[in-house]
Amino acid sequence: MERTYSSDVAFTPTVKAIQARKGSRRAYANQEQAGGWQTEITPDLKTFVEAQTSMFLATANADGQPYIQHRGGPAGFLKTIDARTLGLVDFAGNRQFITTGNLADNPKAHLFLIDYANRRRIKIWGTARVVEGDDALVAELMPPGYKARAEQVILFTVSAWDANCPQHIPQRFEAADVAAALAARDAQIAALEAEVARLKAAGRDPAPRDLV
Repeated sequence: MERTYSSDVAFTPTVKAIQARKGSRRAYANQEQAGGWQTEITPDLKTFVEAQTSMFLATANADGQPYIQHRGGPAGFLKTIDARTLGLVDFAGNRQFITTGNLADNPKAHLFLIDYANRRRIKIWGTARVVEGDDALVAELMPPGYKARAEQVILFTVSAWDANCPQHIPQRFEAADVAAALAARDAQIAALEAEVARLKAAGRDPAPRDLV
């Protein structure tokens, strides 16, 4: 019986055949032999996930038509529930319910998270389901103080995840982070200017110097 690996969720026989034809199969085969992709949420992944303010959720309908939905909120809007489960409150939006319908027909899903500032991206394969009418779960996952209306909850079960290299990721920064950095710079400049003024004042002679 052929051995299976966690990365088989993405590396189908067709994908592996293409890898072999294009010369990358050996490297990925070695990765598989070494243990393959991780299947549980590590402390590092938890920290990364819960620091994000934006992510993309991919689903497909019963015919296989893919769909990608953006989800966002304050840091922590996507939470780790246990070693295999992520959860988020699905905020009310345009009410098309495409993701909800897709998951009803096909639970397979994918999360794509990208940190532009640190040029890091994480891909997570798994399954997802929608939970409606669970007020306790909404209260557990709702970001404190966030002004949004909860529609339902999405729970994502992790099958495997992989971290990509930073190649080709443009470096961008959150507006709030830029504003905070500029405010800190302005405060430092003001402090330095005040210190220069103080030193100049302390260096003045109290009376005119005799120049003769």
